[in-house]
Amino acid sequence: MPAARRLRDAKYTRLGAARADPDMCGMEPPALLVEGLSKTYAPGAPPAVDGLTFTLPLGQTWGLLGGNGAGKSTTIAMLLGLLVPSAGRVVALGHDMARDRFAALARMNFSSPYIALPHRLTVEESLRVYAHLYGVPDTMRRIAELVEDFALGDFLRRPAGQLSAGQKTRVALAKALINRPALLLLDEPTASLDPDTGDWVRSTLERYSAASGAAILLASHNMAEVERLCSNVLMLKGGRMVDEGSPAALLAKYGRDDLEEVFLDIARGRARAEGVA
Repeated sequence: MPAARRLRDAKYTRLGAARADPDMCGMEPPALLVEGLSKTYAPGAPPAVDGLTFTLPLGQTWGLLGGNGAGKSTTIAMLLGLLVPSAGRVVALGHDMARDRFAALARMNFSSPYIALPHRLTVEESLRVYAHLYGVPDTMRRIAELVEDFALGDFLRRPAGQLSAGQKTRVALAKALINRPALLLLDEPTASLDPDTGDWVRSTLERYSAASGAAILLASHNMAEVERLCSNVLMLKGGRMVDEGSPAALLAKYGRDDLEEVFLDIARGRARAEGVA
């Protein structure tokens, strides 16, 4: 590991420890406090999200699971302040998103393979734009750190539209970490990636969370990924949270060997037939 990265990781580790130990600093608010969050798109329509409540602490990675139409994307959009909730509230890093969302957004970031980088901008130009938007100090130094950490040097001056899927993923993750977020929201970060690149992404997220003390909320259909990364899982169905727990606790509760079977039990309504309350 390069010496510069070791120094940064040591700094982030001290910061993460301070966040976790109330004797080292004042108690910080949780990364996310979500209370009764609901969204209905039209009068009389069923809610896309219905009464979602949870608290995500700093320093933990949680999974947000559910089938298509379960409400994951709508939830993430409300957490980012892109959608106004029909009811409930979101407090991110101590800031009410209805009143003070820009203060929270400066310490948040988001990544999804379904949102393309500007095709005509080079990788370096894109990183400079995002650094400017987030008010990152010493922009060129931060970009140089990311180029080293994510091995972007060979295509730094290549337009994003000419990158391979794996290269785009590395750039998107670098973009998502450019402001050193305390809260990172991820929507299927390894979708369509080969196993090697997918493992690289997961390892990078593990290192960042451990070193920085950041919280990560991960929406994914990759159950092995969720079991590896997440300490807690929120299971959504029809816009409602129908179960919650650590991967190990959910496996024990449903009597299954892997999280995919738990997912199918919930998605297909098999839990009652299997004797789960």
